[in-house]
Parts: sequence; C-alpha cells; structure tokens
Amino acid sequence: MAATIVFIVLAAVLIGAALGVITSRNPVHSALFLVLAFVTSAGLWLLLEAEFLALILVLVYVGAVMVLFLFVVMMLDINTATLRQGFVRYAPLGVVVAVIVLLEIGYVVWTQKLGVTFGTPVPHAATFSNTRELGNLIYTTYVYPFEIAAVILLVGIVAAISLTLRRRAGTRTQDPAKQVRVSAKRGRIRIVKMPTQGGQAE
Repeated sequence: MAATIVFIVLAAVLIGAALGVITSRNPVHSALFLVLAFVTSAGLWLLLEAEFLALILVLVYVGAVMVLFLFVVMMLDINTATLRQGFVRYAPLGVVVAVIVLLEIGYVVWTQKLGVTFGTPVPHAATFSNTRELGNLIYTTYVYPFEIAAVILLVGIVAAISLTLRRRAGTRTQDPAKQVRVSAKRGRIRIVKMPTQGGQAE
C-alpha cells in the first residue's frame, strides 16, 4: 500500500514536471523542471529495485548533462520569440505524435485487461546487489557489444574534437610553443612613458 502511494505521488510529480518543461516560457525554468522530472524518474526506478539505473540517472543526467544545459542556456542569448514563431507550423506534427503515444499507451493497458501480463520484478534480499549482477552480465555475456559501444563512443569523441580543432578563417587560436618562447626582453612587456598633467614624462 505504501509503495502504491509513493508511486502515485512520484508519477503525479513527474507528469507535472514534464508539462512544466514544455509549457515554461523561461528556458532556465524548463531545464529545472527537467531536473525534477529526472529525480522523480529515479524514484520510480528505485521502486522497481533498479538502484543502479536510478543512481546513473541522477549522477549522469542531473549532475552532468543538466548542468551543461544550464550553462549553455544561461551563456547563450536565446531569442525565445524567434523560437515560438514555428510553434504553429509544427503543432499538427506534435498532435500526431501525441496521438500515436496515447494509442500505444492505450494498447498496453488494453492488452493487460485481456490477460496479457508482463513480468514483475522478483523480490530480493536487502544484501542483493543488482549493480554486481549487471556488471557480471556486461563483462561476461555482453562483453563484445559493450566493447563495440565503447569504440563507437571513442570514435564520436575523436570526430567531435577534430571538427572543433579544424582551421577556419576568422578564428583565434593559441600556439603554446610561441607562448613558451616569449620573454620580457622580446616583446612580452612594453614600457610606455605617459606625460603627466604638468607636461613632463615620467
């Protein structure tokens, strides 16, 4: 009974936070609503005894990704009026996607009423660690897909760095070798004599 109450509360907060993300006019407020949605989603993962996924959701998305989003939103001068100009144009597509999602949810609920049930999590003791079980599966049964995913991520990082460091006209770059060779006698410091109010230079 207590778990059901907690689920209802977390689900209600999650739905409200999701609505706040798409209805808030301030981008910073939308990002904060998204943080709340992630935290409540982590609570739902905890109810399913998936502690590892809950911690990853909080540490990675709330602790890293959302902080990056907030920095980007606050540092960039985003013109929200320009963003809202295309809302009416893309509204029919959004309605279609929403109807499809509602139909999928209704199909799941309808199949459950017909007797098709999904597997429920098996209760374990308090000393059981699903993180250890997940690690055992990743590094034994799914070790090759895990390594392939790591290589793909590495290629993506290298590609992003190479695209960022490409030579473009009008960009300012630093040359560490020139910075190290600079000394005070070779133009690092320039002393300029300025005339005082009396007309004499010091």
